Formats: sequence, structure tokens, C-alpha cells
Amino acid sequence: MTSVQTAPRPSLAGPPVTDRLPMRSPHAERPRERMLAHGPQALTTAELLAIVLRTGIAGCDSVSMGNQLLRRFGGLRGLLCADLHALLAIKGLGAAKACELRAVSELHCRALEEQLADKQALPDAGKVKQYCAARLGHHKIEYCIALYLDCQLRLIAAEEVARGTLGQASLYPRELVKAALSHHAASVVLAHNHPSGNAQASEADINLTRHLRDALALVDIKLIDHIIVAGNHACSLMEQGYC
Repeated sequence: MTSVQTAPRPSLAGPPVTDRLPMRSPHAERPRERMLAHGPQALTTAELLAIVLRTGIAGCDSVSMGNQLLRRFGGLRGLLCADLHALLAIKGLGAAKACELRAVSELHCRALEEQLADKQALPDAGKVKQYCAARLGHHKIEYCIALYLDCQLRLIAAEEVARGTLGQASLYPRELVKAALSHHAASVVLAHNHPSGNAQASEADINLTRHLRDALALVDIKLIDHIIVAGNHACSLMEQGYC
């Protein structure tokens, strides 16, 4: 009697485990799902950071890692202002995540620059201070930047003009005048940081401000303000009557 051979039945077990895509943690997806359902305002700061970080490390999911970073750097601003070396020193952060966090910070600064370029800077002194604090507040040495404004007080450009201990020896009036003329600026706002944490103007700051004001006035360019930044705080010499 001839036996009938049947085709092998397909296996329901699926491919070997090694061929399967790795399962993603439901907890790691939750911030994205919550944002899609309720918008970014519904998320905690740590959850927003988790979306940027995407993954955590062994024993620490992305939300927990976000909380740890906030505690380590004293809050969101400290984290976003941290330099790459400080970020890379954090276990599990890595170059990719560190660069992403610095990119978020830089995008924030550039968004503020766009606001200053689109409307008059002087009437909105709070925005100018916010920008200067975002740009300078985290530095451990003194930096000085110049904001060049057009005749309608809109930002043309923001550039570093000095680094290190600020004074007439490091910030040459002729170089500032030359740069202002090259940008066709009608006015200038100076800003520099105090790494000591004290935003109050020193006598040297006041003397330098007057010296630069007089040098710019010779070419009919007005020094509107000199802002001193210390961490989150910013002090305006214009508001104190020195400009």
C-alpha cells in the first residue's frame, strides 16, 4: 500500500529568539505617548528630558536618568548650560546624548536671537537679559559679547569680543568700533559674565563702560547698555544710570 506523504505543517513558534526585534520598554515610550495625547505641557521636566535622551542605562530608565541629571546640575538651566566636558563625565550619558543636550541649549539661544532680530530689543530689556544669561551665565571664565542693533533697535548680530579678565587691555575700543561699523550698527549692547556669581558692576566695569560709550559716540554709535551676568541673574548698567 502506497503511503501518502503530507507537507510539513508550518510551525507556530515563530523565528528563533535571536532573530526577533528587541522589545522596547513600555515605560520608555510613556513620555512620547503622553505628549502625543496631551501635549508637551502635560509632561514633567524629567519626562521631557527622557524624550531627548531616548534611552537610559542598565537599572535606570530614561525618566529616572532625567531626574538624576536635574539633581546633578541643580535644575534644567544648569543642565542645559553645562559644557560638553561636564556632560561627558556623567556615567552613561555618552557623546551622542551630551551633544543632543547642548544642541537643545544652543537652539534656545538662537530662538531668543530671532526674537531680538524681529522686534525692538530695547523696549524688551527682559528678553535681552534672558538672552545674555542664556549665552554667558554658565561660563567659568569671563566672556564679553556685543549685540549690534540697527536704527530700529533690532538685533543684527551677536559676537564674542573678548575673553578672560575684562578690561581696556583685553577689549580694545577701536576693535569694537570697527566691528560696529562693519555691521552698520546704529547702537550696541555689551554683555559680560562674572564667574564669581556676583552680578553687581565693579568700578572697573563702570569705567570701561564710560570709555567704550565715548569711543562709540565719536562715530555716532550709541552704547545702549552694558549687562553683567552671573548665573541666572543679569544687571543692567543702563538701569543704574551708567549708560
